[in-house]
Amino acid sequence: MIYGGIDGAVTTFAIVAGVAGAGLSHHIIVALGVANIIADGFSMAASNYSGTKAELDDRKRIIQVEERHIEQHPEGELEELRQILQLRGLSGTVLEEATTAISQSKTNWIGLMLTDEYGLSRVEPEPMKAALATFAAFLVAGSIPLIPFLLNLDAAFSISIYATLLTFFLIGTGKSRWSLSKWWKSGLETLLIGGVAALLAFSVGSLFHPG
Repeated sequence: MIYGGIDGAVTTFAIVAGVAGAGLSHHIIVALGVANIIADGFSMAASNYSGTKAELDDRKRIIQVEERHIEQHPEGELEELRQILQLRGLSGTVLEEATTAISQSKTNWIGLMLTDEYGLSRVEPEPMKAALATFAAFLVAGSIPLIPFLLNLDAAFSISIYATLLTFFLIGTGKSRWSLSKWWKSGLETLLIGGVAALLAFSVGSLFHPG
């Protein structure tokens, strides 16, 4: 959702800023903006689905490989499990008991191999959920720069600037939940990234301004 939200706000406002910089009408801004939200949002969601589906397929492949190894080479896989637990700090009788206990459940055994040998999460990725979250966030954040133009407000571009910058900041503060950065620092960082993208788009659009 963070990924989709940032991209939605950046790309849509880049269109708004570029078209406004070129001095074109509000109708063109709305048309291009709506087209971007739908087309680019769907493209991002589809890409996220494909990427997550590839991760899920690879995960299933690895599970099948480990299942086959356990069936064909149980002693070797048991030794791998023992070494993994040893790296976690277990030793002596506790190590042997833990190895035996975990190996009694193939699900737990393979789950430990996935995380410690392959670096995968214990939770399976959900392609459709990832795609829908990306698309929804893209639609919501991407709509913010267009709302002043859809409502035909006075000084629509100025309102769009402030609303979009606020959106960047709020997305950044939300992103701080998954980082060690302070909420305000993460917010300002995202605000800076979005602001630079918007400035570049407006500058390029200004090159084509008729007057």
